[in-house]
Amino acid sequence: MLHCPFLILTKGFCLKVALLMSGGVDSSYCAHLLVSQGYEVVGLYLKLHNKEKKHDVYIQNCQKVAQHLGIAFDVVDLQEAFKRNVYDAFVRSYKEGQTPNPCAICNPLMKFGLGLEKAKELGCDYIATGHYAQIKEVNGIKRIAKAVDESKDQSYFLYALPQVAIDRIIFPLGAMYKENIKKTALELLPFLGTLQTYKESQEICFVDQSYIDILRLYEKVDNEGVVRDSSGKAVGTHKGYMHYTIGKRKGFSVFGSHEPHYVKSINPHNNEIIVGTKEELAVDSIQALNKSLPQAFSGGIYDVKVRYRSVPIKARIELSGDIIHAQLLESAYGVAQGQALVLYQDDCVLGGGVITQV
Repeated sequence: MLHCPFLILTKGFCLKVALLMSGGVDSSYCAHLLVSQGYEVVGLYLKLHNKEKKHDVYIQNCQKVAQHLGIAFDVVDLQEAFKRNVYDAFVRSYKEGQTPNPCAICNPLMKFGLGLEKAKELGCDYIATGHYAQIKEVNGIKRIAKAVDESKDQSYFLYALPQVAIDRIIFPLGAMYKENIKKTALELLPFLGTLQTYKESQEICFVDQSYIDILRLYEKVDNEGVVRDSSGKAVGTHKGYMHYTIGKRKGFSVFGSHEPHYVKSINPHNNEIIVGTKEELAVDSIQALNKSLPQAFSGGIYDVKVRYRSVPIKARIELSGDIIHAQLLESAYGVAQGQALVLYQDDCVLGGGVITQV
């Protein structure tokens, strides 16, 4: 039997697990690992966005894997719920001058929300995905934890999962390195090399090239406006505020200046962006709307991340009602409303919230 660190079988029992399959190598390899461990596996493909050509390709891939491994497979159409809860919120957030994080919304509501409900309907004991993350038990409580391969770690996107979901999750790839997985998967399952894929330029499943292409379907995004400096002085022009996110340094003009300027804040109501030097981007205090910290949380100093790729920094955290107050012990840069503030203790996620003020 292939050794894997996620083994949770009970002697004499065969546990049933729903595997959320994407049609790519990672989730296909997960199916192989779970079957090798003796689980009864049901593959589920969640139809979320409206890119039907992509769905067709990836569903066919999943069917090939399921047939090869002899596992059950089903397609779950969640497009209506996804549009209402994730896609529309994505558009609305940019319209409000924020930078949304759709994956962090999708995970608790769709994949480990409605996806978990479907798994329960099918009599599954657990739900598994190809996320690069781990489940660790701390003081008798299961926690989301960082993947061994920190270059691919996705725990940041999983910060808002409810405990009822965390208690049922298996992450087969959490203790593995991405660079080794494709090679090993193709050796064990050679047919994976023939699976069709789309080259993704973004990590957002419903974005093909740029998020602006999505916004153009609903909003007037090309609308020239004023660039102001931190004092409020008009110093240049831009092509429409929705083209910009906090920290961006290109795509706008600053009259007569050769010094790099970065987007510091966005004023959607006046179609203006405020720019400054890199030093002016520094943020020392953040507020976030709590999504997953327990009300009994007593505060203290923790590692926090303010973006997926940001380096963890120390912050003094207090929870007041539904608001997380983070006083950073060192400055952060490029902090944007709409992104997630995620707290870590060692390598485990404690919880977090959506950034509302910096």
